[in-house]
Amino acid sequence: NNGKLFLFGTGHNHCLAEEALHRAGGFANACPILDKKIDFTQGIKKASKFERTTGIATSVLKKYNLQKNDTLIIFSNSGVNKVPIEAAEFAKKIGLKVISVVSIKYSKSINTSPKNKKLYNITDISIDNKNPIGDSLIKIANNINIGSSSTITGSFILNAIFIELANLLKNEKPFPFYLSSNLKGANVHNKKLEKKFSKRNKFLQ
Repeated sequence: NNGKLFLFGTGHNHCLAEEALHRAGGFANACPILDKKIDFTQGIKKASKFERTTGIATSVLKKYNLQKNDTLIIFSNSGVNKVPIEAAEFAKKIGLKVISVVSIKYSKSINTSPKNKKLYNITDISIDNKNPIGDSLIKIANNINIGSSSTITGSFILNAIFIELANLLKNEKPFPFYLSSNLKGANVHNKKLEKKFSKRNKFLQ
C-alpha cells in the first residue's frame, strides 16, 4: 500500500538496520534508520549512554518522515533499553505496524523497575531470536560465555522475512529486490529501483 519498511537498532543492532540497505538479494523498499547517536562512531561510552537516554529515539525517528502505512522492525536482543522501547511507542502513536526481534528469554530475565517495560509487550509482532541470556553461546571459564549470536540470528530472521516478502511481490515490475552489481543487467535493474524508492530513502539519493 505504498508504505515503506524501516529498520532500527542501537549498538551492534545498528548493523542489522544496515543489513537491509542495498544488499544483493535485498528488499529495495527498505530504509535503515542510522544515526551517530545510536551507533559506535562516537565511542562505546556515548553509545551506551544514549541507548538508555529518554528522547533520543524520538529525535532520530522524526528525521525519517515516518508515515501511518509504514512498517518498522526493531532489533534489540534484551528488549529493555529505553531507546528501542521509545522507538516502538513513537512509531505506534503514528500508526505504523511495529515488529521486534528480541530474545524473549533474556528479556524476561531482566527486571527493569519501576515500569518494567519490555519491547516484546509493546510491538504488534514479536519474533523470538532464541538467543541465550547474556547473548553468548559457549561457556568457557569463570562463568564467562563467548560467541555472540544475536547479529547472526537477526540477519537470518531479516532475510527469511525478505524471502517470504519476495514470494508475495514476485509479480511486481520492476521486481523490488536488488541484484549483485557484478551480474549482467544488474546496474539497469538496480537503478530503476533506486529511482523508484529514493524519494523517502536518503541513502539512495
